[in-house]
Amino acid sequence: MPIIHKFDYLKPKNIGEALTVLAKSKNTAILAGGTDLIDLIKENVVQPEVVVDIKGLDELNQIKFENDSLFIGAGVTFSDLIESKIIKEKYPVIFEISKTVASVGIRNRATVVGNICSAVPCMDSGPLLMAYDATVQVVGQKGTRNIPAAEWFIAPRKTSLQKGELVSGISLLFPKVKHAGCWVKLGRYTGEDLAQVNLLILAMADGTFRISFGAVAPVPVRARKVEKLLNGQAITPTLIEKANQLIEEEIKPITDVRATKEYRMHMAKVMFERGLNATISRLTGKSPKYGTSVI
Repeated sequence: MPIIHKFDYLKPKNIGEALTVLAKSKNTAILAGGTDLIDLIKENVVQPEVVVDIKGLDELNQIKFENDSLFIGAGVTFSDLIESKIIKEKYPVIFEISKTVASVGIRNRATVVGNICSAVPCMDSGPLLMAYDATVQVVGQKGTRNIPAAEWFIAPRKTSLQKGELVSGISLLFPKVKHAGCWVKLGRYTGEDLAQVNLLILAMADGTFRISFGAVAPVPVRARKVEKLLNGQAITPTLIEKANQLIEEEIKPITDVRATKEYRMHMAKVMFERGLNATISRLTGKSPKYGTSVI
């Protein structure tokens, strides 16, 4: 499908120049990977007057680990994350997530920041931000804002980003204790499909857990009730059964073309149990290897 909508295309030399364009233009769209934006323009869902291409801004194409914090710039693609030595050593579960995003072609273009700016319920990066208590770094002509992940996602396709602002990247604090994670993603088939349910579990060496679901509510869900139940407890079949009952209170799946709400709820519980067992096993240095599906 060709693009028939006319717009001005601008490629700023730095963030300041990009912000100037965003402040002057009434109807702008920011282009990083473009995997969502181009389709939306083709289908006339969005009709920007100006497209601002930030892909060439070097300061946005960085993966940095400083002061126990990981920074992922707005131009970093999922393929960049897969290849990153920092990610493999410090955050292997991000490697695991990235490997499940669409196809190689999409991963070579799509960015984590673009993913969270799209804010579709089935996005893969939402549970990641929620589980790591990430912050979204936003810059504008009035300065910088650091927005907690829990305040970033407002509704489907709606975030806290305001007109004239640009996301420069996301920051994830490295947990103070040893930890392991497991990403579980359910799709209709292997390959380029959107999630029916996705789930990230982090297990900490101090006996606490962080659990976040995606694609089962309008925005990513941090399962606080389940975390409270599990924290400090020996994981037993009885405890998992109690956790499954709480999952019914935490998530609100819907029926759509990809799955019924009943199937999503059932599989969320299956994914939780398998993901939990895998996370605990990884925390002790055992299998499954990161990148291995547990469903």
